Amino acid sequence: MESKAGPSCRLVFCLLISAAVLRPGLGWYTVNSAYGDTIIMPCRLDVPQNLMFGKWKYEKPDGSPVFIAFRSSTKKSVQYDDVPEYKDRLSLSENYTLSISNARISDEKRFVCMLVTEDNVFEAPTIVKVFKQPSKPEIVSKAPFLETEQLKKLGDCISKDSYPDGNITWYRNGKVLQPLEGVVVLIFKKQMDPVTQLYTMTSSLEYKATKTDIQMPFTCSVMYYGPSGQKTLQSEQAIFDIYYPTEQVTIQVLPSKNAIKEGDNITLTCLGNGNPPPEEFLFYLPGQPEGIRSSNTYTLTDVRRNATGDYKCSLIDKKSMIASTAITVHYLDLSLNPSGEVTKQIGDALPVSCTISASRNATVVWMKDNIRLRSSPSFSSLHYQDAGNYVCETALQEVEGLRKRESLTLIVEGKPQIKMTKKTDPSGLSKTIICHVEGFPKPAIQWTITGSGSVINQTEESPYINGRYYSKIIISPEENVTLTCTAENQLERTVNSLNVSANENREKVNDQAKLIVGIVVGLLLAALVAGVVYWLYMKKSKTASKHVNKDLGNLEENKKLEENNHKTEA
Repeated sequence: MESKAGPSCRLVFCLLISAAVLRPGLGWYTVNSAYGDTIIMPCRLDVPQNLMFGKWKYEKPDGSPVFIAFRSSTKKSVQYDDVPEYKDRLSLSENYTLSISNARISDEKRFVCMLVTEDNVFEAPTIVKVFKQPSKPEIVSKAPFLETEQLKKLGDCISKDSYPDGNITWYRNGKVLQPLEGVVVLIFKKQMDPVTQLYTMTSSLEYKATKTDIQMPFTCSVMYYGPSGQKTLQSEQAIFDIYYPTEQVTIQVLPSKNAIKEGDNITLTCLGNGNPPPEEFLFYLPGQPEGIRSSNTYTLTDVRRNATGDYKCSLIDKKSMIASTAITVHYLDLSLNPSGEVTKQIGDALPVSCTISASRNATVVWMKDNIRLRSSPSFSSLHYQDAGNYVCETALQEVEGLRKRESLTLIVEGKPQIKMTKKTDPSGLSKTIICHVEGFPKPAIQWTITGSGSVINQTEESPYINGRYYSKIIISPEENVTLTCTAENQLERTVNSLNVSANENREKVNDQAKLIVGIVVGLLLAALVAGVVYWLYMKKSKTASKHVNKDLGNLEENKKLEENNHKTEA
C-alpha cells in the first residue's frame, strides 16, 4: 500500500490528522437558525486549483473531530459519514456549502469546512446557533381572590419550549412590578427537557393587594432571543376579585321614609361596604336595647304610629360600627259629628264638626251631593235645601294612599204648609187657582170643589224641589164656588180654601156679547154698501163695451169713438 500510494498520500493523511495546526487565520463566523428550519453554512474558502476533495466536520466538547460529509473534486461524488444524528439531514453542494435540515438544539456546534490539496489543508470554522421561540406566556394557578393587607400568591406565569431560556416580567396596569419585601415577591425557575433541550420558565408572584387593585389588570411577559435578536411575548390580562373588610355600614328603608303610613310593611336593609359584603347584622328597634340578629334585611309588618323612632344596625363582630335612620309612621284620623243618617225638623239648629288628627298638616274638603263646598257647613236654622249627602274628606298630600272620609246624610222634615193664589184669565172666562205646598216628606195634594162650574183643566203639578211644589186648577165658575186644597204627609194633614166669585165673570160675558152684536151689524151694513157700488160699476162697463165693438177696422174712428165714449160718460 505504501509503495502504491507514494509520499503524497502519506502527506494528505498526516495533514488531516494534524489539521488543527494548519487552519488558516479566518475570523469567527456564526449562522443563526430557527428551530426546525434548515441550517445553511457556506464554506467561506476560495476553492484552490489543485483541490483534491472537500470535507465537513464538527468538534465535540472535548475538541475531537467528527467527520460528517465528503465531496471529491474529480469524481464529483458526495459521501456522508455514518453519524446517526445527521442521518438523512445533510446536503453538500458543489461549492461545498453544507445544509442541515430540521434544525435541532443539538446542532448548536462548531462546524469546520476543510479543502484539501496535495500539499495543504485549508479550514474555515462556522459557529451554529439555534433559537426556539417560546409559547405565549400564560397566567395559571390564579388565586380566586386577593385580600388586602395579606401577602398572597397571585399566580404563576409560565412560558414553555424556549431556547435559549428567557426572562419573565410581571406588570400591574402596564407598569413593571419590582420586588418589594412584604409586598411583591417574585420566584423564578426554569427547567430544561433532557430530550428536546428546550426550556420552560415559570415565575410565581406573591402580592399584597389594596383597594386600588379593584378591577386592575395584571399581565406578564417573556423576553427571549431569536435569530434576529431580542423579542417579547405578552400574556392575556388577569383581573382579580379583591377582598377587603367592611369599614362602614349603611341602613336603607323601603318604602321611602316620607311615604310610610299605618298598615304598611317596612323593610330595613343593612349594607356593609366590604367585599364580600357581610351576610348578618344586628338590628335595633326603637326602645329595644338588644339587637335582633338577622340577614341583611329585616321586615316589620302592619306598622302602627307607635313604630315611629330611630332604627339602627351594626356588624355582628363590630357593634361599634353602626348606622341609624329615623322613621316616621304617618297616620290620619277623621271624626265627623254627627255622621250617618240624621233627621231634623225644619228650623232646627244642627252643629256639625269634622275633627282631624294627623302626623302632619292635612287638607280638608267638604262635598255636598258630589259638589265641592267653599266652606264647612253650619246650620243655625235648617231649610229644606239643606238636606243632602255631606262628605268630609281629608288627605296627606305627601303620603300616597293616606286618605280618610266620613259622610252625613241629612234629612230635613216639615209639616205641610199651604198658600193658595188666584189668577184670572184676561178674557175673564176662566180662573187659575194655584195651591203652593211646602213640606217633607213630599205631601200629597187633593182638590175639593164646592159649587157649580166647569173645570177646564185638571190639576197640574210642578216638580218637587227643595221641599216645595204646587198644584193648579183652571176653572170657569157659573156661580160662586169654594176650592179646597188638602196637603198631607207622614207628619200632618193641612187644609186651606179659597172662594171664587162668578159675578165678575158674567158682566164681562154680557159686555162681550154686546160688542159682538155691534161688530156683526157693522159688517152687514158695510157689505150692503159694497154690493151697490159693485152693481153700478158693472152696468157702466157693459155700455162702454158695446160702443167699442161697432168698428174695430179704423184706428181714427176708434179714437173718436173712444173720445165720444168719454164724453158720453161725462
